[in-house]
Amino acid sequence: MEPREGVSKQDIREQIWDYMESQNLADFPRPVHHRIPNFKGSYVACQNIKDLEAFARTQEVKVDPDKPLEGVRLLALQSKKTLLVPTPRLRTGLFNKIIPPPGATKDVLRRCATSEGVRNYSAPVGLDSRVLVDLVVVGSVAVSEKGWRIGKGEGYADLEYAMMVSMGAVGPGTPVVTIVHDCQVVNIPETLLEDHDLTVDYILTPTRVITTGCERPKPTGITWSKISWEMLGKIPILRSLRCREEQAGKDVTLRDEPRHLLATPSIVRKPRGPPLPELGSGQVEDVPSNTVYVGNLPRDARVSELKTALGVLGAAPLRLTWQGPQRRAFLHYRDAASAQRALFCLQGFHLGANALKVARARQQRTSDLVGGRAEEPHPDHRPSVADP
Repeated sequence: MEPREGVSKQDIREQIWDYMESQNLADFPRPVHHRIPNFKGSYVACQNIKDLEAFARTQEVKVDPDKPLEGVRLLALQSKKTLLVPTPRLRTGLFNKIIPPPGATKDVLRRCATSEGVRNYSAPVGLDSRVLVDLVVVGSVAVSEKGWRIGKGEGYADLEYAMMVSMGAVGPGTPVVTIVHDCQVVNIPETLLEDHDLTVDYILTPTRVITTGCERPKPTGITWSKISWEMLGKIPILRSLRCREEQAGKDVTLRDEPRHLLATPSIVRKPRGPPLPELGSGQVEDVPSNTVYVGNLPRDARVSELKTALGVLGAAPLRLTWQGPQRRAFLHYRDAASAQRALFCLQGFHLGANALKVARARQQRTSDLVGGRAEEPHPDHRPSVADP
């Protein structure tokens, strides 16, 4: 099956999806439209990875959560390799490390290799964790023997790889593998490729192992001009990486951001005013500008859960004041700039089902910050550049 002349990426996707359904090549979940399609024979195709030297020597492998890659995830666990799986839609971080229980049977390992593994047998990997991925396995809707790949159209695999580059988790020599049905190997016009598109080095099908010899460069980092404000708002860890790259002096201007605006908008202005008076007993103080208030915590939240989430986002404070009964916490950072970056990274942050309130803290009594009072905290509502 070959694409028609003058086709778009979406044309190729639709052609592949329609063909797999019409020929009954598709497997659960169906229909395969708008998915990385699972197919009959996917487990056989996954077994072919054992023939790759790249898999034999790898210690740490990142495998996408798509259903047709389940066999590779199981092989990685059975081979005692470190298995990293992207968090769904990157909502809570970039990776989860699958951690089977001690003495796990083959049946338990099979569950760990499914979507249940991310829910029940995993731990998030923080932005500051020293991750070095030896092998990347991605799903595809279509791929060419030259190594050119088309995903389902949402761009997550390309973005995940670019984020791994930014973290230093992968390098130019890190092999990329995809697993597809034979009918998904088609000619893809080079004119459809963009600089941020991820290419592959190996293609595994139920009948073949294809070494692509692809020389087209892989993404060298996040192409911020391809990222929208909407996507940035949905992916907290992407905001954290943007803060870091901006601090390093890189151009982080977004696709729909006017060039004359600052790349990272100020959340609040630095408070101005006369020097604060000395504190006496019961006096009200302005909390130092390096303190961030977090409110609307879930009633059953634990401090360890908040600390883990902050670490994943790269927003871990020097010190955390926990006031669980009041469903709030205060994050104390090294300086005002660190607090400012944390404010930006934590916008839209969820813990469990709760959207947390995040703001610069101020006008707290000294006793409040050590958990001695249950009064409602006072986020800093002084005007920001976004205020009317």
